[in-house]
Amino acid sequence: MSIPTKPIALMKQVFKQVMPTVHQELSYWKKRAEEIPNEELRKQALASIAGKTFHCEGGAILSLLSGAEAAKIIKFIVAYQTISDYLDNLCDRSTSLDPKDFEQLHLSMKHSVTVGAKLAPYYCYREERNDGGYLEELVVTCQSVLEQSKHYHLIKDHLIELCQYYCDLQVHKHVTIEEREARLMKWFNQYKKQIPEMEWYEFSACSGSTLGIFCLVSYSFRKDFNEIPFEPIKAGYFPYVQGLHILLDYFIDQEEDKLEGDLNFCSYYESNEQLVNRLIHFLKQADKYIEGLPHSDFHKLINRGLLGVYLSDQKIGKRFSDNRKIVKQLLKTGGPTGYFFYWNRKAYEAVKKSKILSPLKVKKEA
Repeated sequence: MSIPTKPIALMKQVFKQVMPTVHQELSYWKKRAEEIPNEELRKQALASIAGKTFHCEGGAILSLLSGAEAAKIIKFIVAYQTISDYLDNLCDRSTSLDPKDFEQLHLSMKHSVTVGAKLAPYYCYREERNDGGYLEELVVTCQSVLEQSKHYHLIKDHLIELCQYYCDLQVHKHVTIEEREARLMKWFNQYKKQIPEMEWYEFSACSGSTLGIFCLVSYSFRKDFNEIPFEPIKAGYFPYVQGLHILLDYFIDQEEDKLEGDLNFCSYYESNEQLVNRLIHFLKQADKYIEGLPHSDFHKLINRGLLGVYLSDQKIGKRFSDNRKIVKQLLKTGGPTGYFFYWNRKAYEAVKKSKILSPLKVKKEA
């Protein structure tokens, strides 16, 4: 299976091969979530799948880099992303504000990228513990896929590094409101000299994406992996591709996060103009860093896809109804390909909505 380099070719493979496999995997995990004995854990597990399916759909596109092994990679991506979304729900809407609890929960993510790691009592610092083996099965599923990669040993350290960034972020951002900014700034200062110049909240955003891990895992299943410079691949995705990803995610969630009292990294920019300029900077730097990578055209499609998917979200209309030029500026920077993914996503969501509403309409008319 060839790696697509044009938007239409990419979307054909996404809808014919990627989406059906993603939904098949999610269907299994939804069934497992429904069997969770504890009411709170069951509620959060089901909510994370229902509300964040698009995370798995988007991440799974990177499975196309693996060639014929895409189905295996999707199994890993869906399981790993499901852990991420589930734990994010547990921490965001948590009965706990204990950093020890968050660290222990996210130990499951580190174990997921560490073949041979023994399972741990991930819920030991919280009252709700009985998930019927749900989280442990997700971890074992990830390990079982990685175990099949002949090149896992070459990417292991990079996976753990990227995972550690993510886990640290989740711990620091979910503690009490009084503590979180100071913790995030202190954490940023540990890495400030190792990364390009940016603000602490931008570094936090760069750490909050799973795309770099998905990219490396996908490449590790290729037969020609030894010919691929995997260290530049990690550098290509962290910080800029991942930063673009999460800043866009926060960009569309500003109003929602404000109402919920959740931390939003885009709220720290002094103006919309500064926000847009930094988003454009991250997009251009992401393009620059992936220019020399294998399959660079595919990676550029991922960048443009991020713009299209997030900027077409219905939340944009609610938040920026009087300021559409922000979206137009970003799409203009993304060029024709960015617009392609924007309108493609709009059409996809319209079709999904019509399928949901049509049975209700028929029933009403009957």
